[in-house]
Amino acid sequence: MAMRSIRYFGDPVLTTACEPVTSFDKATAALITDLLDTVEAPGRAGLAAPQIGVSLRAFSYLVDGKHGYVINPEIVELSEETHEIDEGCLSVPELWFPTVRAKYAVVRGVDLANEPVTVEGAGVMAQCLQHETDHLSGMLYLSRLDQDRRKKAMRAARETNWFWSR
Repeated sequence: MAMRSIRYFGDPVLTTACEPVTSFDKATAALITDLLDTVEAPGRAGLAAPQIGVSLRAFSYLVDGKHGYVINPEIVELSEETHEIDEGCLSVPELWFPTVRAKYAVVRGVDLANEPVTVEGAGVMAQCLQHETDHLSGMLYLSRLDQDRRKKAMRAARETNWFWSR
């Protein structure tokens, strides 16, 4: 349908827990189409509904040629093994900080027919699944940074052009 505008850090929709999707109708199908279209822009791996201003539990992904979406996702498995990986966010553009993430993740949810779906992956896919699910709980990756990195991130955000153009 459409490439949607991204909401930036500071917009309350990004720090509000999303409601579950309960209607699997044309409006939900349009939302999913918009999520899928919007994540296709170069340099994007995932996109959560609140990032386009919709407070519903849904996200899209495009990682290693895998393009899809999950409605009402829940993380059901994370590896105990973690790593620190540079992470960025469309809602916090231009800023990347080392973030601790599980190396492997499994998410379960449903599709537009309200049928069960499972998405799993390691590396960037695991990072994407964790990052997008965090968004649906009202959490930005900046919240996962240790205190010193978070201070640095907040300072860097205030120095950007996008922060003041909200």
